[in-house]
Amino acid sequence: MKSLLNKALAPTALAISVALLAGCQSIEDGKDGINGKDGVGQITSLTRIGRTDSQGFDKSAAEIVAFDKQNKRIFTVNANSGKIDVFNATDLTSLALSETLDLGTMIVNNKSDVSATSEVGAANSIAIHGNLAAIAVEAGTKTDHGWVVFIKLSDLSVQAVVDSGSLPDMVTFTPDGSKVLVAVEGEPIDYTVDPEGRVDIIDVSDFSLKTAGFTDFNVGGSRASELPSKVRVFGQIVDASGKPVRKSTVAEDLEPEYIAVSADSKTAYVSLQEANAIAVVDIANANVSKIFALGFKDHNLLGNELDVSDKDDKVNIKNWPVFGMYQPDSIATYTVNGIDYVVTANEGDSRADWGIAQTDGTKDFAGDPLNVNMEEFRVKDLTLDTTAFPNAATLQSNEQLGRLKVTSQLGDTDSDGSFEELYTYGARSFAIWNASTGELVFDSGNEFERRTAVKYGINFNNDHSENDPDGRSDAKGPEPEAVTVGAINGRTYAFIGLERMGGIFVYDISNPHAPEYVQYVNDRDLTQDPDKVGAAAGDLGPEGFKFVSASDSPNGKPILIVGNEVSGTTSVYQINVTKLQ
Repeated sequence: MKSLLNKALAPTALAISVALLAGCQSIEDGKDGINGKDGVGQITSLTRIGRTDSQGFDKSAAEIVAFDKQNKRIFTVNANSGKIDVFNATDLTSLALSETLDLGTMIVNNKSDVSATSEVGAANSIAIHGNLAAIAVEAGTKTDHGWVVFIKLSDLSVQAVVDSGSLPDMVTFTPDGSKVLVAVEGEPIDYTVDPEGRVDIIDVSDFSLKTAGFTDFNVGGSRASELPSKVRVFGQIVDASGKPVRKSTVAEDLEPEYIAVSADSKTAYVSLQEANAIAVVDIANANVSKIFALGFKDHNLLGNELDVSDKDDKVNIKNWPVFGMYQPDSIATYTVNGIDYVVTANEGDSRADWGIAQTDGTKDFAGDPLNVNMEEFRVKDLTLDTTAFPNAATLQSNEQLGRLKVTSQLGDTDSDGSFEELYTYGARSFAIWNASTGELVFDSGNEFERRTAVKYGINFNNDHSENDPDGRSDAKGPEPEAVTVGAINGRTYAFIGLERMGGIFVYDISNPHAPEYVQYVNDRDLTQDPDKVGAAAGDLGPEGFKFVSASDSPNGKPILIVGNEVSGTTSVYQINVTKLQ
């Protein structure tokens, strides 16, 4: 992996104390000859200027956001309620709820085969282009087919309701507005049924639908040999008692999470989070062109340190013999000198939630009834190979690697029941990839944990719904989830949200091989406990971002709109730019 970190801000492989965290060391400056777009030198910073009242604390009440520039409105997905909250954004400092769209009622009134709102489940995503909003809605039983609801922005009436696949999880327009793409996750409930994941492509001119699926990559399929070996496919279909019936197919196991589209509207990049991969889709032909395996991040390398224990009561960011699976949630695209790049927020996720326990007495590593699809274990519950880990007993203590959550599906390289390698979820970073080759050109290394530790000390790696200092160090750390990009005065910026610790990181990514840290902003008040005071503790759980350029913004300044899932608030950050003479 090249250019893992342009400016890896890590001193050594020793435990990093807060006092040492301000160290800075340059590793590599990227390839020669690939420069970012020239722009005027400028200082950029974010300031929150507006915030809605909470629409429900810890109820997934403010997830994905979209902006209607024609009518100066912000649309926010109030997920579990199955509704969309519409806020008047004429005055960004005073956001007022003006409408609530009940998607269940809209679908019942416009689909003859849906007779009750109980058949309609959560709203998952919204996108806006021109006079249309497209909203992804899952069924009441998420393995049933869902819908994409098209709303006319002029009067908020239904233009069309299009049948989609099982669990349409994310929706986006192509930049030219001609098509809507849907990440159909096809997530199982308990692995007795595992719908196929796919990408739906809806032509806005007539609302016709085509599908790009993965069946050709199944074992025995015409393209099975094209599936990289490092793509994580391992699910098993089970019967009602939890006993395995057969292996999931590739198409069943791949679950599209998020879609980013190239500027020319021809190519879609789709994150396959649990599989640790990205699919490339030819939009015109509704075909999966290729699948990239994203590989693994070596946390034993300088610059890739992490804190792995929630029980040591200290900041302990250091090198460990662990690999991280990138497993991005949100992704974005941008172009530099004719080359497309994909920006990923490397959150991490397991398939641990989707199985049921066997009842035949078989036990897992921890001595519990075996869930055949369970893959998430703590290091202390595994048997480590003593040749690979001669200090295994020490490593497996709670103060060292013992508490870290890892997968059981990788690392037992000789299938003898003991692990020669360890693989954890997510990379605790954002990364930039060459969209054509799949090459990693930049990774932010340990910077998210390092900078939050400088700012908060032991309170870093906190949870989002309660104050639990160091509480997420064993499980994906700060969990970077949301990402978007935006151009300001010829410079391109990436905005990355930390789901757990909260806050927004800003980087200038004009040169994809050498991004520059700009700012970390977080309004969270750690003197307040969220489970007691709710949204009064600040914006918690940033889930969805929308960048709005100055030309489209109500106040003539570029803004970032943030949906905060846990606090239930939607916030507006003004992006202040000072040009340097």
